[in-house]
Amino acid sequence: MSQVVADPPQRAAPPAPSVSAAPTSLDAESTAWVASFFVHLALLGLLALASWTLPGRRPDLGLQYEPLDLTDPELSEEFASTDEVFEDIGALGAGEGDSALAVAAEFSLDSLTAIQPELTTVPAETVSLDLPTEMVVATELSELAPVQGIGSVGTTAAEGAIDRITHEILASLAQRPTLVVWMFDQSGSMRAERAGVLKRFRRIYEELGVIEAADNPAFRRHEDKPLLTAVIGFDAEPHRLTAEPTDDFATIEAAIRGITDSTTQVENVFTAVTMTAEKYRRYRTPRNGGRNVMIVMFTDESGDDPDMLDEAVDVCRKSAISVYVVGRPAPFGREYARVKWVDPDPNFDQRPQWPPVRLGPESLMPERLKLSFADNRDRGELEELLDSGFGPYALTRLCCETSGLYFTVHPNRVVGRAVRPGEIEPLAARFARFFDPDVMQRYQPEYVSLANYERLVTSNRARRALVEAARLSWTSPMQDVRLRFPRRDEAELAQLLSQAQQSAAVLQPKIDRIVQTLAAGADDRARLTEPRWRAGYDLAVGRALATQVRTAGYNAMLARAKQGMEFEDPRNNTWVLGRGDDYANSVLEKTAATARESLQRVVDEHPGTPWAHLAARELQTPLGWHWREDYTRLPDRQASGNRPPRPRPEQRPPQGPPRRDPPPL
Repeated sequence: MSQVVADPPQRAAPPAPSVSAAPTSLDAESTAWVASFFVHLALLGLLALASWTLPGRRPDLGLQYEPLDLTDPELSEEFASTDEVFEDIGALGAGEGDSALAVAAEFSLDSLTAIQPELTTVPAETVSLDLPTEMVVATELSELAPVQGIGSVGTTAAEGAIDRITHEILASLAQRPTLVVWMFDQSGSMRAERAGVLKRFRRIYEELGVIEAADNPAFRRHEDKPLLTAVIGFDAEPHRLTAEPTDDFATIEAAIRGITDSTTQVENVFTAVTMTAEKYRRYRTPRNGGRNVMIVMFTDESGDDPDMLDEAVDVCRKSAISVYVVGRPAPFGREYARVKWVDPDPNFDQRPQWPPVRLGPESLMPERLKLSFADNRDRGELEELLDSGFGPYALTRLCCETSGLYFTVHPNRVVGRAVRPGEIEPLAARFARFFDPDVMQRYQPEYVSLANYERLVTSNRARRALVEAARLSWTSPMQDVRLRFPRRDEAELAQLLSQAQQSAAVLQPKIDRIVQTLAAGADDRARLTEPRWRAGYDLAVGRALATQVRTAGYNAMLARAKQGMEFEDPRNNTWVLGRGDDYANSVLEKTAATARESLQRVVDEHPGTPWAHLAARELQTPLGWHWREDYTRLPDRQASGNRPPRPRPEQRPPQGPPRRDPPPL
């Protein structure tokens, strides 16, 4: 039997790898890169497709204009000539529309504030954006009219300033519909000026009506009442004289005629401006017509609420409301000016009175020393006041920061000579001199906030010294001293001399403190770049040193007289101290030379300005002293003691018409 042998068992083969096994790290990176590539490629494709749907570059817009045909019979004008010679020439004079347009001063190419350029009419629809933002600063200024924001513009009458304001109204109408708010100071001193303005008002609106009838583009662009007017009166608070803005001239005229004189001396100018701006700024919105809003104010004071200035500026700037003020010039470096008042009733005394009115100063802080001159021409109200060339600081700043203008009105404005008191017209401030406005534009004050002014002053020790010295002289006014010393006997003469020395002893420390304050800023004087600050500091140093030399020399000369002096002519009995070249000692002589050098620098570097005028006047009087002899008739003590007293004269009733005090001005 055969035997079958089985094959030995074989080892099983390992299983085949599964297709679901995990890939290696290299395979994972390749897959991610391929996926990212296709995603970005798809995005690029979408962007390429989207570019085909964007609009292409539009062709340039071609602008065309048609030249004005001056032969158009509808635009004809009538001209009249006269042989009458006008003393006041130009649109800013009282010669009205028949005068030539006044030429403004030359300015730099950079405007001090933003102005609105004239719009050119184009045959295409444009979109007007009503944005309460500042206007673009212009690089070219008009050569024929003052520029907005330059500060002050001099004129001889309020009516003349209206010509310029009319131009501003037309320029505003050329841009969009306009609301003009006329504000009138209700003080009695403004009565005559309101009447003069009312006469010119009719002419303004007649001219605007003629322009509108001639199909002027400024009116053609606006369909519904392009020009509206509101009238406001103010004293302690504003009074609305037109219920709502109107274009009816009869209503406007009646509102102005109805203004009554105020019974209070309070004039809250900036409160009135703030409330008026808040009232009418809604007319700036598109829902209320999208109008430009202008405020035109007539006043003769600087305002009794300067603490409201910043709020008024803020409201007007945010609402893009320009403010124009027709007011008075500010006295140079002084707060008050004397205004001529003559009783309007001929049944009362017609002699002029000079009540004080707050009109200044032209700067935020006093920048001029308050010192008496050695020639004794300044005694209280008789102080020679000078025109500063600018309006009161607060009102002028309000105009500057809102792209408006301040018009300084004075009927006796004349440059080149002194103005006598008899030439001053009633209700005008008593200014002895006026200065060329072209020259004074370089000396414009800083129209900034109190915080910015303080930063400016503290940034330079010379500026800080000037302001501090001016403050010291304002709070400690200087007094005149005695110059005649009759000698009845040596004891009485010594007593008179000692009394005079006591007056000098009171004055000397005040002068010394002012000099020391100014000396603290001497090192920074060379860093002053503004003409106004250089002139102010040099004049202050020169005048303070001159007063110091005169005061110390006065005291030294009195001490010399107390030691004993003999008269050359035995008939004389009085010593008179006069101006001369005796400085008593070498220290005073050296100080006097420094004072003259500083004063002469002002005269040489700042001609035609108030600083140069005051420096030249100071130099006219010697800084030293000298004694001279004179005779004084002295009553006999013994005879006068035995003489019976004279009977008191009977009081006679006053001769002539009675005299009244001025009303609130």
